[in-house]
Amino acid sequence: MDSASSSYTYLGPSGTFTEAALLQVPGAERARRVPSSSAEMALSMIRSGEVDAAMLPIENSIEGGVSATLDAIATGQELRIIREAIVPVSFVLAAPAGVQRESVSRVGTHPHAWAQTRGWLEKNIPQAEYVPATSTAAAAHELLSETPAYQAAICAKLVAEQLGLNILAEAIEDNAGAVTRFVLIARPGVLPAPTGSDKTTVAIPLPEDRPGALMEILDQFATRGVNLSRIESRPTGQFLGHYFFSIDAEGHLADARMADALGALHRISPHLRFMGSYPRADAQYPLIPEHTTDRAFESAQRWLAELRGAQPE
Repeated sequence: MDSASSSYTYLGPSGTFTEAALLQVPGAERARRVPSSSAEMALSMIRSGEVDAAMLPIENSIEGGVSATLDAIATGQELRIIREAIVPVSFVLAAPAGVQRESVSRVGTHPHAWAQTRGWLEKNIPQAEYVPATSTAAAAHELLSETPAYQAAICAKLVAEQLGLNILAEAIEDNAGAVTRFVLIARPGVLPAPTGSDKTTVAIPLPEDRPGALMEILDQFATRGVNLSRIESRPTGQFLGHYFFSIDAEGHLADARMADALGALHRISPHLRFMGSYPRADAQYPLIPEHTTDRAFESAQRWLAELRGAQPE
């Protein structure tokens, strides 16, 4: 994908952490960028061809998986994750000119930002009531409306400065060093080439609710030396107790161990959804047991071919 000539959407408005993640994509600063109000809207724009790709949050180091994204990409027309980005998360308390911290009775922000700053807020402005917003940037923009729903917003310093808001407090997050992981999603096409430091994301419906069903799924990864970096259960929405598992695994579809694991999982759960193999943002390389390397799989295939009477390649 030629980033400079591509078009993107992200959770808006301008100034969100999601836009900051998108701007990590080479050439994205020169590309057409269209804000979306939700993950569902962003993915709809990809599927309709209105944009080439969407950047969405998928995981936070404090709150875990972002359910809106996990659920949206696991249903509907298939899409692919082609890239990930990690953005450090730090918040400020911002307000229009003339508003003092002690006069703030209502604060607007995204639910994840509220969860990450709750301790600071309870200590410094315990009287403040929380008002949900679609994003931290949207909360900041609301302060400039004719009748804002709150007196202050929790947002990124960048958007506060862009809007000319006063910063009442900086670095108000309860956990310094928090990060959010974002993924770039596009229509199915050629997979990013394997780098040796990759992730594969899948959604696996639980085929039946019985003892050992999840263990059977996990065993397919474990016996092939594939480490999991994230696993979460999400309701399918069909009926109570019906779930799928959203999983990030270390490796690429081009790796023999990953391909073998996914093939086995497809036999167990035929509605498994492959959502992409792509480079890791942290560039960490997995530890691969010798018996699960591509070389070991190739050796085993040659041995089987010889047993069957075929000529080895």
